[in-house]
Amino acid sequence: MPDPAVGRGWRLGTLATALVALLALVLAGCGGSSGKGKNRDGDDAAAPAVPGGNAGAPAYTGPTRGAAGDSFYRPADPLPAGKPGDVLSYRTVPAPAQLASLGATVYQVLYLSTDALGKPAAVSGTIVLPGGVDVSKAPVLSYAAGSHGIGDRCAPSKGIADGSDYGLDEIAAAARHGWVVAATDYQGLGTPGEHTYVVGRAEGHAVIDAARAALRLPGAHPAANAKVAYWGYSQGGGAAAWAGELTATYAPELALVGVAAGGVPADLAEVSKVLEGSQQVGLQFMAAVGFDAAYPELRLDSFLTPAGRTAIDALRAGCLDAIAGLAGKGTADIATINPLSTAVWQKRLAENKLGSAPPSVPLFLYHGTKDVTVAYPQGEALMRAYCAKGATVTWQTFDGDHGAGTAVAPAALDFLTARYANLPTPNTC
Repeated sequence: MPDPAVGRGWRLGTLATALVALLALVLAGCGGSSGKGKNRDGDDAAAPAVPGGNAGAPAYTGPTRGAAGDSFYRPADPLPAGKPGDVLSYRTVPAPAQLASLGATVYQVLYLSTDALGKPAAVSGTIVLPGGVDVSKAPVLSYAAGSHGIGDRCAPSKGIADGSDYGLDEIAAAARHGWVVAATDYQGLGTPGEHTYVVGRAEGHAVIDAARAALRLPGAHPAANAKVAYWGYSQGGGAAAWAGELTATYAPELALVGVAAGGVPADLAEVSKVLEGSQQVGLQFMAAVGFDAAYPELRLDSFLTPAGRTAIDALRAGCLDAIAGLAGKGTADIATINPLSTAVWQKRLAENKLGSAPPSVPLFLYHGTKDVTVAYPQGEALMRAYCAKGATVTWQTFDGDHGAGTAVAPAALDFLTARYANLPTPNTC
């Protein structure tokens, strides 16, 4: 396993890498406002009132107390016909030291969300209620975690519960501000099915619905009109940005006030260029697995060599340490042909590029000028794309590589504090 510093840097770079991963595998060698109707791609908004809308699905009757152990992560099959964000089950877990010292209460939750194709999905996560505040008057921060791997044992909620998760410092900082924190595990990380790693719509929905779940938590919970914001870096930065782009059509009822997203892998094609053959190339292959999980027609396994299948199976079962065995490899080492040479992969990758539907709320975007994991130019291009479409953006660069992004966390917290207080933020467009 990488040490905490390296893990933190990978988490920051994972989303990029993962996004990159998918693109690299695929591209290598190829060169709160309201609103209903159309989604960011111009298609009918994919936010079913009844997730999945399966005929004959049992009625949603409210949340239940969660089972012990890993049985908690296994939802009923079929899923009930509830709404995105409805809490299926919940349980309290002992607060780790970072949160216990703040008097926080920690819940693990299983909630309804929507996958990349508009179908129902059960997603797990964590909700932290800060101590010493009136939770009914607290704002909600939906925290988007960085890369953890794609094996079920890697779910952030498990690391938060045992105090080992590298995102705990940022979660604790948010709780210290008196904010309710909702931290998604994303689809398929802990729960049945494969993790849809760095798939924009699936991750954006999971982030949004974690906020909804916090508003519907049994017992103490924020008010239905509580102010909501999203924050993440790397994989989490992409997820937060996607949540920002999707909220207007997917969750117009949320009182979204801001989005903080750093190290965002907005353009997978550009990000992928630095991963092929690198020490972190395994992240690229993880992203390919994530897209294959979201879009069954991609048929990743049909492109793999026998050795490639073995390598990918190891990634599917592992956490971040699993990428070490693929260091320095390339797509040609695991695949018979480049998947991106096919139109079906190209279509799905194009659908996962950020920038076409800027959030109407202020954004704080930050990126390292020496980032060689999630290339700086494509991060700057996202900022320019948002600015060109009239978004309010605070853009901050830092002199460092991808892993140095944690140094900007205080500035992100300041931005979020201002947004919750309805204070204006600088527009650097």
